[in-house]
Amino acid sequence: MSRNQSELASFRQALLGIAHALRTEPHMRFHLAASAVVLIVAAWLGLPRGDWMWLLAACTAVLCAELVNTAVERAVDHASLERSELAKAAKDTAAGAVLIASVFAAAVGLIVLLPPLWERISG
Repeated sequence: MSRNQSELASFRQALLGIAHALRTEPHMRFHLAASAVVLIVAAWLGLPRGDWMWLLAACTAVLCAELVNTAVERAVDHASLERSELAKAAKDTAAGAVLIASVFAAAVGLIVLLPPLWERISG
């Protein structure tokens, strides 16, 4: 297999992983839908480039954290058939990463979107 074929196969596997998370994880679908709404509102408001960077970074952070959380959950479930404190800690910690990324994204959304949205709505 050539290097280009190997890179293409890796890219395809990554896309399959994202598709798996979207198929099996309701939170992943929720976060993707929320990101789409945020970006549609940003486009409607005509936000400047710098604001877009913050919004894209926040949305990406949440989606990446959710993907890592899904990977940790699957790996722990595969490795540990019994309940264990270590397995629980791994899953809880990965979920905590999603929570932190989500709180960051919500804060960015409020800071970036609220003032121009309020201005647009109030006249």
